[in-house]
Amino acid sequence: MALIPQLIVGLGNPGSKYDRTRHNIGFEAVDFLADKWGANLSENRRFQGVFGEAKMRSHNKLYLLKPLTYMNRSGQAIRSVVDWYKLPPESVLVIYDDMDLPVGRLRLRLSGSAGGHNGMKSAIAHLGTQNFPRLRLGIDKPQLPASSSDRETISHVLGKFPPNERQTMDKLLQQVLEAIELALEDGVEKAMSLYNSRSVD
Repeated sequence: MALIPQLIVGLGNPGSKYDRTRHNIGFEAVDFLADKWGANLSENRRFQGVFGEAKMRSHNKLYLLKPLTYMNRSGQAIRSVVDWYKLPPESVLVIYDDMDLPVGRLRLRLSGSAGGHNGMKSAIAHLGTQNFPRLRLGIDKPQLPASSSDRETISHVLGKFPPNERQTMDKLLQQVLEAIELALEDGVEKAMSLYNSRSVD
């Protein structure tokens, strides 16, 4: 049976200083989906996040969430929605940034480890499983000398995209929309087979 998401979570950090940074591309993706689907997002204290419902043709209910717990506690917010609506963990699709992918690439997977991403570590810990789909969006590694410290990596992740990359990411968000809409219709596997090999030109 095809795996169809019921809750779409974008990872990021709350606060204007993190707005539109590389690390917040998950938040941006959820905002983009909500806008395209006409879903109203608003702060929900019970769910410790910005939350909304989208009415989709193929779906009874589709939920959108941006945790406001800060990245390394994202799982708390995800868990509260899952428990409230009694959703199976595998129906949760998490969108987040990935330094191992170049800008303009996305990678959809059915399961896997956190790969060093603190938001995903928290999601896995609170859901008690790695078996839920995730959509990684490439933010590329910083071009650094071998002697550089973690500080430079952090400033890359928490920095904003330069104009040329910003244009690429805006196009990538359109691909995210198309890939997720396909996943909602035909399942995550179908979307993986079509979109994992694509890149934004």
